[in-house]
Amino acid sequence: MSAQKKETTENTEAQQSFSADVSRLLDIVAHALYTNHDVFLRELISNAADACDRLRYDAIAAPDLIKDNPDFRICTYKDTTNRTISIVDNGVGMNKDELAENLGTIAKSGTASLMEKMEKINDGADKLKLIGQFGVGFYAGYMIAHKIQVVSRKAGSDETWLWESDGKSGFIIREPSAIEKARLDGARGTAITLSVKDEASEFLLDQKIEMTVKEYSDHISVPIYLGAPGEVTKDKDAEAINSASALWMKSKQDITPDEYEDFYKHLAGGADESLMTSHWKAEGTIEFTGLLYVPTLRPWDLFDPSRRNFVKLYVRRVFITDELENLMYPWLRFMRGVIDSEDLPLNISRESLQYNPTIEKIRSAVARKVLGDLDKLSRDDLSAFTSFWGQFGPALKEGLYDAVEHRPALLKVCRFYSTHNNATALTSLSDYVERMKDGQDKIYYLSGESLENIKNSPQLEGFKSRGIEVLFFTDTIDDFWLQSVLDYKDIPFQSITKGDIDLGKYEEASSPEKDEADAETTDKEKQDASGHISLLITAMQDILVDSVHNVRISQRLTDSPVCLVAPDGGVDMYMERVLRLHQKYEGDNKPVLEINPKHALIKKLAQSCEKGADITDAAFLLLDQAKIIQGEPIDDPSAFTRRVSDFMKKAI
Repeated sequence: MSAQKKETTENTEAQQSFSADVSRLLDIVAHALYTNHDVFLRELISNAADACDRLRYDAIAAPDLIKDNPDFRICTYKDTTNRTISIVDNGVGMNKDELAENLGTIAKSGTASLMEKMEKINDGADKLKLIGQFGVGFYAGYMIAHKIQVVSRKAGSDETWLWESDGKSGFIIREPSAIEKARLDGARGTAITLSVKDEASEFLLDQKIEMTVKEYSDHISVPIYLGAPGEVTKDKDAEAINSASALWMKSKQDITPDEYEDFYKHLAGGADESLMTSHWKAEGTIEFTGLLYVPTLRPWDLFDPSRRNFVKLYVRRVFITDELENLMYPWLRFMRGVIDSEDLPLNISRESLQYNPTIEKIRSAVARKVLGDLDKLSRDDLSAFTSFWGQFGPALKEGLYDAVEHRPALLKVCRFYSTHNNATALTSLSDYVERMKDGQDKIYYLSGESLENIKNSPQLEGFKSRGIEVLFFTDTIDDFWLQSVLDYKDIPFQSITKGDIDLGKYEEASSPEKDEADAETTDKEKQDASGHISLLITAMQDILVDSVHNVRISQRLTDSPVCLVAPDGGVDMYMERVLRLHQKYEGDNKPVLEINPKHALIKKLAQSCEKGADITDAAFLLLDQAKIIQGEPIDDPSAFTRRVSDFMKKAI
């Protein structure tokens, strides 16, 4: 062997390491999913079908790619002597670089954090849920195999490569032998050969392979044959073991729930089940068929900045692309499924599709259908809708910000927690409006990071005491869509932490303690108290002049001594925090400090102020207390600590 030839061989066969994420994923897949190992065949056949779909599209522009082998098919067979099972397709195939990239790395952001979550979970069922968010794909093969070989030749290329790995020590890519090349179905495509573990010997039976294909892959539109490609070619009477028809083109009445679910698993590549299925045919100015699913589990990359959608576009049953940005609104990116158009030309380029007016019409029609089905789900199956909202509500609400034409339908579907039923159940805006008090002319809401942080906020006290319902907005997107959506059915939204809200027109709920206290307070005592409070407000404004916009009596408070609110015309306090965090907002809006004149501490402080006492430390302590409750940082922790220590010393 010449030195040059030897060097080439060594470079070709050099051991390469998996990316760290793949190594960790392989270990989890091989162990956590072992009880559901039938899924490996579904995953590999699904990949093979995608390879055929992609080549079918490429051949529209370059017919020579398939001239020698125009009929797409998938073959699967076992070899009991060598204890292997193979899945062979005559699809688009892969070159050397694609083998390394597609099988040696997971080129998606966020994978590392997902793997870390998996490794912290001991329960297999919970790991299965996380894997369902990711999709196991090709790596599912290691559930039943201790070694996998992939022989592939890209359509139009004259080079064939073999990828091989035990799933532990990395992988090699080399030129295959003549026998290994013969595994391919003609001069293109991919042949995957799995060396079966002893505990998975059932897959060395034709009956098991056929049963698994029928159960999980019957809907695949590419015919699947039982037998090696050469055997199938010789057998003129060979029949596909799947129905090999486009499921979405069938009538809904002819599709069973199991068939719908199998097709969802084929599309999603995950371990979860679908939460909602939408299947319809649009006729009129544009004609298309849609079969879309809402997953049960949130995809791990739902909030990835790329906002990629996962709906496949077909034109008259020919796969075009699954990377068309404008096919679905970004706020519906969690949907999985197929759109098949009758109007688009087959030879249109993927680049031209981005600006095609038919695509815009399809996108809008799909959104109307999905929102209508979600509204129906909310009425017919509250439990399923609540699960949906918990997973995908924040994404759907993004449409309120950037899809004006669908805003009414979105507002109809949106749900929120509120003070009604103590935030134990979601409510719609229409239900909120029905429960509004007589004379109430605003929809009140409170924004915050979580329900636990805000449902006991002091600003709520006055609303609760008057029986006025307040909505809780806990998603970051809420404060952004509220800048565009100013009202619902002409009733404006109003943050309860902004502006001087007049609650005096609403009667407070009566209680024996309150009635007794009011009865025992004389008019003179009320007048004296009012004077003391006025002095206190003036003093506190002078002390806190650099820290607050002003100090005033609060109608919001009933139990707490103080709270902070944004001034009229200012930015809502939580919104300001979000802007500082995400958009480097540097506004210098001073809050309003509201005090509760009926609170014992404020009364005592007002009396001290009337006697000429120095209330500087008390004023700053009250301000810091209000900031802490609001979740805001205090300006001077050292001064705060000293003041608390001094007050404790005096009290003891």
